[in-house]
Amino acid sequence: MFRRSPEGNPEPVTTLGYSLSSEEFDAPTLVEQAERAERAGFAFAGISDHFHPWVDAQGESPFVWGTLGAISQRTERLELITGVSCPTQRIHPAIVAQAAATAAQLLPGRFALGVGTGEALNEHVIGERWPSTVERQDRLAEAVEVIRGLWEGDLTSHRGEHYRVENARIYSMPAEPPPLLVAVAGSRSVELAAEHGDGIIGTAPIAQSVKQYREEGGEGRPTYGQLHVCWAADEAEARKTAHRIWPNAAITGGYMLEMTTPARFEEAAENVREEDVAESVVCGPDPERHRAAIQEYVDAGYDHVYVHQIGDDQEGFFDFYEREVLPHFAG
Repeated sequence: MFRRSPEGNPEPVTTLGYSLSSEEFDAPTLVEQAERAERAGFAFAGISDHFHPWVDAQGESPFVWGTLGAISQRTERLELITGVSCPTQRIHPAIVAQAAATAAQLLPGRFALGVGTGEALNEHVIGERWPSTVERQDRLAEAVEVIRGLWEGDLTSHRGEHYRVENARIYSMPAEPPPLLVAVAGSRSVELAAEHGDGIIGTAPIAQSVKQYREEGGEGRPTYGQLHVCWAADEAEARKTAHRIWPNAAITGGYMLEMTTPARFEEAAENVREEDVAESVVCGPDPERHRAAIQEYVDAGYDHVYVHQIGDDQEGFFDFYEREVLPHFAG
């Protein structure tokens, strides 16, 4: 369960989680995977919130809030975080506040809302212009203000620079609001997380981000990191699978936030080599490599690490992690 300190922040628990890849699997399959992750011994799962997959080879993109509702009825202990939702453009923050409150009711004590500034891939679909990075961060800060205001359960109006809320009240609230985690990628986003979040979510084991977060007010709050892997009995097979399905692992830089369609990502991935993807994705059956990659996050200060298995062989991954990885990190 998400535990809280006297100051109201969740207390960090060193633990491993599983990544529910909405880009690769439909909602019924994700529900089955959440059940399997719970049986395997994963303590939590992070679920992506996309409108599009990164590339067409991934092939799916169900609505995260419906999927979470189904998972809530098929699991008992597994904690869930959105990794991450963007409450600034495609969906108004007032609606995200209501959706998260309902999710927290369905998953009492085991849901946290993860938020970030988003990508054009998912957010441009409503036809509005795609803002600059600084504006997206400003929008996120204001969106969090709106969400937290509505979570107080009172009649709320808000007139800010980016959002308006008129006489809104969330009637269906959990016993206490869920933790709100903020995605970080750079110094300014860490500042935003320290000011507005109950924890952080990162996609690389960057110790400086965790250090800065803790120095700026995040001491005692949880830190979540996502790791991409592709387990297979044969390393060469794993590398091919990762390259075919997840070439975006090797696409870096701010411009990846600007591309609007899977086709654009496929164009960008034309020159991505198999070895490029393998530099970012742990491929193959060597348990030491999987353990070492997780340990990198632990050493960087992340107390929660959730693992994304690329490809269809999820059962092979679960069996491998049950035997070779989860016991190694068990408390």
